[in-house]
Amino acid sequence: MKPDATVLLENLAAKLMFEMAPQMQLPFMQGTVNVVGLLLTMLREEWDRAAARRVDENRAMRSLFARAVGEVGEAALRRRLAEAGDGADTSLRIADLDATNDDLRQLLIDLQAHVEAQSGESARRLETEIWEELLASTERRRFAISPF
Repeated sequence: MKPDATVLLENLAAKLMFEMAPQMQLPFMQGTVNVVGLLLTMLREEWDRAAARRVDENRAMRSLFARAVGEVGEAALRRRLAEAGDGADTSLRIADLDATNDDLRQLLIDLQAHVEAQSGESARRLETEIWEELLASTERRRFAISPF
């Protein structure tokens, strides 16, 4: 048997919410079991998209950095942007992708701080691209079930 995490999590969530929760005598326990079921549903969704979302995010930031290289005058930042823009994920392990994502996000923060201190159309264009990527990142992380 090949364990399928998405099927397992779906079945556990359904069992909790539709079989066990209605059997709970205390409303608090019924609510708690339902919340655990919802969390398992969210975990199932995140499990399914975990690597893809992180790879997409890392790729989007690297692409932004590659475009930004020619617009940044500060040599040290320009070098970091060029290195990151040429990089690629070498592992699909979630912990490795998260570590890379953290590093890229720190560079994004540094780029945004630099751009906000600059004047001109090029700086505003980069600033807009940064905000668009932050919005896209938020959308990538949204869960299908509301209001989460």
